[in-house]
Amino acid sequence: MRVKRGIVRHRRHKKIRGMAKGFQGLRHKTFKKAKEALIKSGQHSFMDRRKKKRTFRSLWIVRLNAAVRASGSKYSLFIKGLKKHNIALDRKALSELAIHQPEVFAKIVEQVAK
Repeated sequence: MRVKRGIVRHRRHKKIRGMAKGFQGLRHKTFKKAKEALIKSGQHSFMDRRKKKRTFRSLWIVRLNAAVRASGSKYSLFIKGLKKHNIALDRKALSELAIHQPEVFAKIVEQVAK
């Protein structure tokens, strides 16, 4: 007996084209191009999830540098002082302190400057 795949194939193609909604041109209309576009978009999303971590770290460093320079020091000396005094706060926490609780951050800068 012959196997007919009409319904199965139609559902699979519909699912792929649904995930490619919003893509331009043939990339959302035809199954083949939609599947290629989805594979490529998956690769980009994987890369960018990794890249986001780098971007945020550089943002925290810029914020810290600005906050430390406002108190008359440099970022590199500040980080060196943190390590020397065994203060185990990461850049994310320090940048949040610098923005939301500047008085606490000022005390940390004072302690590191000693």
